[in-house]
Amino acid sequence: MSKLFWKSLLVSPVILSGLIVSANVQAQEATDNTQIIDQLNNYSEEGQTNSVEQVTSVSQLRDVSPGDWAFEALRNLVERYGCISGYPDRTFRGNQPLTRYEFAAGLNSCMQQIERLIGTGGDRGLTDADLDTVQRLTAEFQAELAALGARVDNLEARVGVVEKQQFSTTTKLSGEAIFALTDSFGGDPDDTNTVFGDRIRLALNTSFTGKDKLITRLAAGNLGAIEGTASTQTFNLGNTGSNNVVIDWIAYYLPLGQSQVYVGATGGIHSDYAPTNNPYFEDYDGGNGALSAFASESPIYRIGGGAGTGFTFNFGKEGTTFANSGVTIGYLAENPSDPSNGNGLFDGGYAALGQVNLNMNERFGLGLTYVHGYHNGGDIFDLGGGAGVVGTNRANNPFDGDYNMVSNSYGAQASFKLSDKFSLSGYGAYTNVIGLSSGESSKDVWTYGLGVALPDLGKEGNLLGIFGGVQPYLSDDNGSEQNPIHVEAFYKYKLSDNISITPGVIWLNNPNGEKDSNGDNVDTFIGTLRTTFTF
Repeated sequence: MSKLFWKSLLVSPVILSGLIVSANVQAQEATDNTQIIDQLNNYSEEGQTNSVEQVTSVSQLRDVSPGDWAFEALRNLVERYGCISGYPDRTFRGNQPLTRYEFAAGLNSCMQQIERLIGTGGDRGLTDADLDTVQRLTAEFQAELAALGARVDNLEARVGVVEKQQFSTTTKLSGEAIFALTDSFGGDPDDTNTVFGDRIRLALNTSFTGKDKLITRLAAGNLGAIEGTASTQTFNLGNTGSNNVVIDWIAYYLPLGQSQVYVGATGGIHSDYAPTNNPYFEDYDGGNGALSAFASESPIYRIGGGAGTGFTFNFGKEGTTFANSGVTIGYLAENPSDPSNGNGLFDGGYAALGQVNLNMNERFGLGLTYVHGYHNGGDIFDLGGGAGVVGTNRANNPFDGDYNMVSNSYGAQASFKLSDKFSLSGYGAYTNVIGLSSGESSKDVWTYGLGVALPDLGKEGNLLGIFGGVQPYLSDDNGSEQNPIHVEAFYKYKLSDNISITPGVIWLNNPNGEKDSNGDNVDTFIGTLRTTFTF
């Protein structure tokens, strides 16, 4: 019998590796090609996930004993042909039924072994009777063996189509679409209307080594912040107002051992590379965390933004109590691409960050943060865009004009995960602002907040979040600035793996740090219904 005959019967060893041959054959006729494909799929997956290395002795199988009726046959297959495999628990499961397709696959495995023996001249006692037996079995299971070969050919053809038509070998597309219905009630004056709009993000995630990541993100939106509330919602950030598409973020992450390098070419913010210690509320201004920018992360991370770099050095070893603990430093310039005087990478507005990160057993996290900023015309908590996204007007510009300012901010952020169903997180920050052009003395700005998160409330993927605190406000000698209290509650309900709906309400007391014209406190309520689609 020629080697060509045996080779013509072989199919891909990747699919057939680890298949188990049993003497208990259960005949099963396939009614259509779909059933054939399903059976081969299921069996190939079982073989890949459950099989172990080739059995070299029948004694390695815990559920096979010399008293079994098929013991001698199994021993013969192992010792003469070496084409028997066992399960990870060292069992053979000889009483388990198998299909004709499974038997055909196992037969093919033995045929491969016999073909190798013939090819190397090591027949190990192969007789004409052995070959006649294999030939009869081959004829009996010719249809099943052909189906296996057709399956391999089909898979190769489909892989060829994917490789030809795929978007990129290195890039994957991810996206998020937010539909939001929102309105405010109360305030001074109460003249807002209910609005409905959107915010879209499309990210091209590229990896060149499998560990690094280049992110190019497109964004569009038409929802603006409600004036006079000092409470920007996350879907308001960066919107052009008319759904014009812009490239709002380009960044590259490169791991170096346990550490990581971050380079942002545009749209960078400090929370891109520095841990914020605000789990469940922080979604990087996406549509699955808190409603507002204030509840998402400490305002200290909103100081400055643009382009620059960050580096995190982790000194905690994996598997230890303080794993993922380390030090983070970073620098972001507001107008780094503008070569004119007062701009550029080092002559314009910037913010430099230093942070110590302490994490204990993934239950407790602490961040101690310092940010030094230079502001030549924009607000302090502005993400590098000029206009403040959190805090009162005076907290963002204490000197009532576009004076050049220097700020030094000190903050602490902590999170405590009591259980998988209950988490606490909070922060506090103090900022000292010095006016370089006004001739005035320095000013102090304070902010703090505390949040309670109940993940998986109702079902897995849901989230109830309650966050309260005081947005950044100016603390001066005459006490004219009122504390702008912010309390927020939302419930994210997961409709599916890719769709969630989040109703929520925000209560603001003296949102801009000022009382109304009658000297009374101003209470404003914002109601929002947010639907988020991710893909």
